[in-house]
Amino acid sequence: MSNFFDKKTINFSGLDQDAEFIPLITAEDEKNMNNASYPDELALLPLRNNVLFPGVVIPITVGRDKSIKLIQEANKGSKIIGVISQKNPEVETPEFTDLHSVGTVAQIIRLFKMPDGSSTVIIQGKRRFEITQPLQTVPYMKAQVKMLTEEEVDQEDEELKVMFSTIKDLALQIIQESPNIPSEASFAIGNIDTPTFLVNFISSNMNADVSKKQEMLREMDLKKRVTLVLEHLTLEIQMLEMKNEIQSKVRKDIDQQQREYFLHQQMKTIQDELGGNPQDQDVLEMRDKAIQKKWSKEVAEVFKKELMKLERMNPPGAEYTVQLNYLDTMLELPWNEFSKDNLDLKRAEKILERDHYGLEKVKKRILEYLAVLKLKGNMKSPILCFYGPPGVGKTSLGKSIAEALGRKYVRMSLGGLHDESEIRGHRRTYIGAMPGRVIQNIKKAGISNPVFVLDEVDKLGRSNHGDPSSALLEVLDPEQNAEFHDNYIDTEYDLSRVMFIATANNLGEIQGPLRDRMELIEVNGYTVEEKIEIAKRHLLPKQIKLHGIAKKDIQIDKKALEKIVEEYTGESGVRGLDKVIAKIVRNRARQIAMEEEFVTKVTSNDLFDILGSGHGKTKYGNNDVAGVVTGLAWTSIGGDILFIESSITKGKGKLTLTGNLGDVMKESAVIALEYLKSHSELIGLEQSVFDQHNIHVHVPEGATPKDGPSAGITMLTSLASSYSQRKVKKNLAMTGEITLRGDVLPVGGIKEKILAAKRAKIKEIILCEKNRKDIEEIKADYLKGLTFHYVTKMDEVLEIALTKTKVKNPRLITV
Repeated sequence: MSNFFDKKTINFSGLDQDAEFIPLITAEDEKNMNNASYPDELALLPLRNNVLFPGVVIPITVGRDKSIKLIQEANKGSKIIGVISQKNPEVETPEFTDLHSVGTVAQIIRLFKMPDGSSTVIIQGKRRFEITQPLQTVPYMKAQVKMLTEEEVDQEDEELKVMFSTIKDLALQIIQESPNIPSEASFAIGNIDTPTFLVNFISSNMNADVSKKQEMLREMDLKKRVTLVLEHLTLEIQMLEMKNEIQSKVRKDIDQQQREYFLHQQMKTIQDELGGNPQDQDVLEMRDKAIQKKWSKEVAEVFKKELMKLERMNPPGAEYTVQLNYLDTMLELPWNEFSKDNLDLKRAEKILERDHYGLEKVKKRILEYLAVLKLKGNMKSPILCFYGPPGVGKTSLGKSIAEALGRKYVRMSLGGLHDESEIRGHRRTYIGAMPGRVIQNIKKAGISNPVFVLDEVDKLGRSNHGDPSSALLEVLDPEQNAEFHDNYIDTEYDLSRVMFIATANNLGEIQGPLRDRMELIEVNGYTVEEKIEIAKRHLLPKQIKLHGIAKKDIQIDKKALEKIVEEYTGESGVRGLDKVIAKIVRNRARQIAMEEEFVTKVTSNDLFDILGSGHGKTKYGNNDVAGVVTGLAWTSIGGDILFIESSITKGKGKLTLTGNLGDVMKESAVIALEYLKSHSELIGLEQSVFDQHNIHVHVPEGATPKDGPSAGITMLTSLASSYSQRKVKKNLAMTGEITLRGDVLPVGGIKEKILAAKRAKIKEIILCEKNRKDIEEIKADYLKGLTFHYVTKMDEVLEIALTKTKVKNPRLITV
């Protein structure tokens, strides 16, 4: 028979995609294949999980776009391609470095298109080749190749004859022993009469991985290739015999438990034959790793004890997995492994200046820490807490500090955390136990002295699972965290070299003991000028990069940025500003993509078309109405101005307060009214006036809760203006707490309030004398255009705030 199947008449329609189609070739066919000439340049079809041998016919399912294009073009042409196996089948788009160097010239016999869009192609191997020069990768791979010629052997060599006979016998025995191989395969092998094709046929169909088959394809010495095939067939026979022997021993009455036992016994028997048990190997590997760890004697003793416990456990048991995970965690932790700090202060200063505009006080404190570390060589890391409104750069400061120090950076978000075990870890009493997030992040960092950011520490929750903020007390105490106890690892871990940085928006939400353990550094909001600089230096370049447009395609002028800050964002930070700039850049990206005409520079006149109408500026009104006074307030998103209004009517001295006020703010209004009653001569009225008129105090934006003592002098001025019907000084704002004795007390949030006053075009501000030091700490640029009046008594406030002029159409106050 010249061919076992006639390629011209065979019907492929019933062929299964995963099955192999193997015709048998004669010695003459083989000789013709070896003597045929093939192109020096071949289009290459990469195979994932198979190796094609000369003479063998196999079906290949082609799904990749490059491969489909290659097959379609080759099928229309010479039908000759190069087939070569990938080193890693997981690579979706292989390059030449992902391919083996030796492949097989193949001829396309037939091409089928599948319903799912892929193609199945029947190919026959012809001759081995080696890649000499890659030529192209698109639209498909192509290379210059060199045909490989097999070394000629003496077909009458007795040793070779015995080897070929042995191969055939072993292959037939495997077919007989294995229930998964159809008996028709015996007929095919029995009819092969050429030794070389017999080796190729068995190599192609044996149960071996791609690397083993590739080794056989690459071997040009026939004797050596036969030896490789014999070795693999012998091993496979032994495995089949052993498997059949084990199956015959445990075949009776196999239920679920017996089946599992059988599988384990089967694995154990195979492992014993191969000379190793994986559990024993795991223990040995762990012992070797433990020798290299830098942990203390105490920790080494704990590990040794737990490892001995693992050896005594039954591997199928659930406790074995828990114990194995525990020991893996112990080995992965960086015990006493520290990175070397970069203490170049000038470099650190440049990094901080590059990444953050302003924030001078914060940068100064960081450089002070680095200076002490440089001089002393070693010190316990401080626990810093950056607090301030959102979007001012608290979290990103941690990254800059890590880069300046040359340390790893890890971040742990605490927002909404309400389980103590998230900090301290779970006890090893159940399968899902794991260490706390502190230890997990240290393990992820790979060193014991990273910069560790505890984000949103003021938003920790509390539940019946414990109080995580109390668990943090040990983490953030430099005197205790050298022996931090995690419930999972159940031994002390040294956190004293970790540089912890906490961030918060509202200090009032942090537990007192936790707050005391941290060095508080206020990160204030930015002025309009600072925001403009941040937008130009950082935000706009970042958004240009993210949206894939060129720098030359967009510019935003200074007036436009100023308008965006004042009318489209209302915040102390720059997070909202970043979003608005992103919207502008997206608009420009759309114009470029749709090939619309545009002007490179975005001006303030363009903002309405891009962003719509803004919310406008919160501006000072006027002083035409009695009882309307401008106060300064601190909010979680920065400073703001608020208006306090009061109105009088005939009545019996009733005080009404509206505007969603808190208890402290209500008390300020009562104190202000009582002070005016006892000092009515300050506004030129008799005390009986207060008993004959009702007074109503209102703070607008009633849906917003308001509280705090800082509106005290504003309340006082509003009441005094209403009773006296005198105008309040124009462009004036104030903030300060009051007492019944007539004192004015200092308040906080001064910088944010000053920035709010500047945004609202306020010119003069009344503050407590004790707040003078807060003003002196603020940069002079922030204070430009403002006049400050420092007071200690409430009567001084009225003297400055109230003019001698009465409002238009004043109410008649009668006694």
